[in-house]
Amino acid sequence: MKIYGALSCLFLATMSALPAMGKDRPAIVLVHGAWETATVWSEVAAGLKRDGYKVHTIELPGRPGNELPIQKVTFDGYREAVSSAIAHEKEPVVLVGHSFGGFVISAEAEAQPKRIKTLVYVAAYLPQDGQSLLGLATTDPGSKAGAALVIEKEKGLAAIKYDSRGGLFANDAPAEVAGAVAIGIVDEPLAPLATPVHLSKEKFGSVDKVYIHTARDQVVSPPFQAAMVKATPVRLELSVDTGHTPFITNPPALIAAIEKAAD
Repeated sequence: MKIYGALSCLFLATMSALPAMGKDRPAIVLVHGAWETATVWSEVAAGLKRDGYKVHTIELPGRPGNELPIQKVTFDGYREAVSSAIAHEKEPVVLVGHSFGGFVISAEAEAQPKRIKTLVYVAAYLPQDGQSLLGLATTDPGSKAGAALVIEKEKGLAAIKYDSRGGLFANDAPAEVAGAVAIGIVDEPLAPLATPVHLSKEKFGSVDKVYIHTARDQVVSPPFQAAMVKATPVRLELSVDTGHTPFITNPPALIAAIEKAAD
């Protein structure tokens, strides 16, 4: 009996140390930013799944993996991609948006506030009513992205100069990693970047929010991140010591921050 009791205690202790099953935790939806594809979340998604979370990664329209003619790509289409991903979830989800993805998750919270448990902004734009990405980003004096931005109006695209990509998006990474980041960056449909988002206190304002700061960011500068949070207060602020792409340069730190935000 003593042996049986000891084994029972060992079993319970072991089970308590294992990750909770996904059904006990909110589903996490990962939304990439501009000039990115859903592949940027690969390591983070895998880590969250190992820890017992159900994970959706969104491929926004108009890029490899979710191709659409450029003239049909809209900001509403971006938000609808998120809506489709969470349509079958019975419980409120955690929406995680990186960079421009902050606009997308904010719009989804305005459309369906009761479907959202928490909005998590990762080095993301935290907009106010009526702001667009291009309008908000140009007010960040600490960002180095403006000098690397190329607007191709005739093609309906916004591009990042190739030679600037690695140093801009992954300034905290070794040269070979920064080079891989440069290769992975894609041209972004222009129309969604110029579209204002409409947010209300009653809907968007009622949803729980967490901000994950990136301490060495050169795209959305740390002071600008702080200013956006001051303008739109959040429940919790966390920080990772990375540049703009922590899912590439420090996935474990970002996974830990997202899990803290989600739980």
